[in-house]
Amino acid sequence: MPFFDSSDGLRLHYTDTGEGLPLLCLAGLTRDGRDFRYFAPHATRYRMITLDARGRGQSEHDPDFMNYNVLREAQDVLELLDHLGVSRAAILGTSRGGLVAMTLAAMSKDRLSAVVLNDVGPEIPPGGIARIMEYVGRRPAAKSHAQAAETLEHLMAPAFPDVPAGRWREEVETFYDQTPDGLSLRYDTRLRDALLAQADAGPPPDLWPLFLALDGLPCGVIRGANSDILSAETFEEMQSRLPALQAAEIASRGHVPFLDEPEALALIHSVLDQIK
Repeated sequence: MPFFDSSDGLRLHYTDTGEGLPLLCLAGLTRDGRDFRYFAPHATRYRMITLDARGRGQSEHDPDFMNYNVLREAQDVLELLDHLGVSRAAILGTSRGGLVAMTLAAMSKDRLSAVVLNDVGPEIPPGGIARIMEYVGRRPAAKSHAQAAETLEHLMAPAFPDVPAGRWREEVETFYDQTPDGLSLRYDTRLRDALLAQADAGPPPDLWPLFLALDGLPCGVIRGANSDILSAETFEEMQSRLPALQAAEIASRGHVPFLDEPEALALIHSVLDQIK
């Protein structure tokens, strides 16, 4: 399996498949490269690269949990591109991965050829953050994949009303390991400590300048119509401030769309087709 060593000595896992335009897929806060498995069958025209951010998936855990921050994770992305000899790549960023993409647009725009944000923007409602903090770093109460799938389906039904039970079962099997004493997380539980420490440090920074750094790049945003992370108001404001931004809202989806929805796929391909 492909790994590379970060500049501060962590062994990070990535995948690199296909040929064509380099498309780097960055997952959400607690997820990893497998989050793009639904999109992968539709990515045959691209060189699809995924990265397990430090502390997630098959990447090593950081002994200093304060390194679980967007700036350090953006640096890891640049180091992966250097490792692969990729001078410029498009980024498909889901949630936290989208924040990393916006950060890269501000710090190393010349390394980006396009950016698509999946259900994330420069403002995150407090209610969405509170929901995330309810589960980050905590093992599920369910003791089996079957129990966890039932719980997840129940919790997600209001935002994802038409998703079959089999997909929720696949989700929990992908992101929880079965152990003799229940299910374990496939990421470093100290990610929670990092979030709490960052919250204690003061109010969150203004992310609109990072978003506006996308200006001049082919870019797009996907929103789940029932999302509590990317509000309808922020979604509209993003389009107002960046008129070239392509936008798609996905019905019957919350945080986050799976990226195999026809509207999501159409937007991704449309944005990437603009790359010169």
